[in-house]
Order: sequence, then structure tokens, then C-alpha cells
Amino acid sequence: MEHRAFRLNGFGVLLALVVLAAGAAALAATGSGAGVAVGVVLAVVVVVGITGFTVINPNEAKVVQFFGRYVGSVDDAGFQWVIPLTTRRRVTLRVRNFETAKLKVNDAAGNPVEIAAVVVYKVVDSGKATFAVDDYEEYVAIQSEAAVRHLATTHPYDSHQDDRTSLRDGAEVAAELTAELRERTDLAGVEVIEARITHLAYAPEIAQAMLVRQQAAQVVAARTMIVEGAVGMVGLALDRLGEQGVVELDEERKANMVSNLLVVLCGDKATQPIVNAGSLYS
Repeated sequence: MEHRAFRLNGFGVLLALVVLAAGAAALAATGSGAGVAVGVVLAVVVVVGITGFTVINPNEAKVVQFFGRYVGSVDDAGFQWVIPLTTRRRVTLRVRNFETAKLKVNDAAGNPVEIAAVVVYKVVDSGKATFAVDDYEEYVAIQSEAAVRHLATTHPYDSHQDDRTSLRDGAEVAAELTAELRERTDLAGVEVIEARITHLAYAPEIAQAMLVRQQAAQVVAARTMIVEGAVGMVGLALDRLGEQGVVELDEERKANMVSNLLVVLCGDKATQPIVNAGSLYS
């Protein structure tokens, strides 16, 4: 939608208008009817031409309208001259950011969570930003909240499946949120540069229960690792004893040895050894 409006260097046009004004004054001073008429016309041209001057700051655009019709945008910083008798609306092209409010929503597993995100964006089409929506800043804020809510409802807070993305997977969730926001805000001429989750927590009413659940899951994971390591060590010990011929064990004694080693390796407390002073079978 955006296109460049007609513009000229403001200082050059100012010099030309000064020359015209001097010419108008000289013609009016002659006193002749034709000279006065031409002088008046030139004076009107100068007055109308003055209305075309505008100053544009860096990272700023002016949306130019001629009696309600959009004629283009000017984003060249400096003193510029555009079509006279037009209105110019300022639109900033600077990178902007804001943080959404903490939203309370249910995740994909139905657990209430609190979530917030920071969104970094800038205007890339001043025409759309001005005419496609009422207020592009409010539009981006509302769409950001809607995107964060949608993201929270399609992912669990914490996934116990390796192939499923959870809200705690920062990079993947940020990329998904950014892509969705870019699609939502393209209508308003806005480009979302980055969107990231800044706050994520279970709602207070279930936070304690979820903490117990997480602790239990960690205990189970730790125990699983300990058991796997212990089984490997027991198997290695039996294999080494058999290869080196240190001792010959029947199946019953192997089972007894495996049981004792697993107790030693998997127990929470230090074990007390018992020395058998008799034979192997007593």
C-alpha cells in the first residue's frame, strides 16, 4: 500500500519562492495594471507553496494526504517540500517494544498458568499503519495478547514426552510466537522482530501441588539413572569375575551376589559390611 510521495529539497524550493516573492514585489511596485496582476498571482503562488514545507526526523515518515486522498509517504530525513495544501501525519519507524500483562490461561494439559511476553516490532508500511487500522499500537498490543493466549493453550507447561514442545522450550516457543505475530500484524504494516516469553509460572492455586509433582518426577528420574548404572556395574563385575576365573559361582550364589550389590549401589544410606569368616556356603 505504501508508495513514495512527490517531494523536493526544501531549501531549493525556499530559494525559488524567495525569488518569486521578490519578483512579485518588483512587479507590484511598477504600478501598471498588468504588473500588479502578475505580482498578485506570484504572491498567491508563494503563499500556497509555503504550505508544502515539512521537516522529517530520522526514523520517521510523513503520510501525505491531499484533501483526504492518500498520495504517498515521505521518509527522507531533513527539510522537504511536498505537494502544497496537503496534511501530513507523523508515523515513527523506530523499533519499539512492550511487555504484555501477566495472563492467566489454561495450558494444553488444562493446568492454569501465568504467562507474559515481550514483543519487539517496528512499522514497515506507514500507509497500512495509518489507514488499515484505527490505532496500530493498540492493534499490536491486542493481537500480542491473543497470540500469547493461543500459544499457551496449544502447549503444555512442561512436557514429559521428548517429541512434544512445551512452554519451557524457550527457542522453539519464541520462534512460533514470533511467526504467529508476524502473520497477525502484517495487516497493520507492522513487522514483529522478536517475541519471547518473559514470565511463566503455574497459577498460585496449583503451584504447590505442581512443585510436589516436579520433585517426584525428578526423584523417579534420578532413581532410574541409579538403577541403570547399578545394573551395568553388577553385570560388569560378574563378567570380570568369570573371565579372570577368580571364583566359580552357581546360579543361586550369583543371584545372592546381584541382590547384595544392588542393595549397596541403590541404597540411600551407607551399608555396613558383614565379613563371612566361614566357607562360601555357610
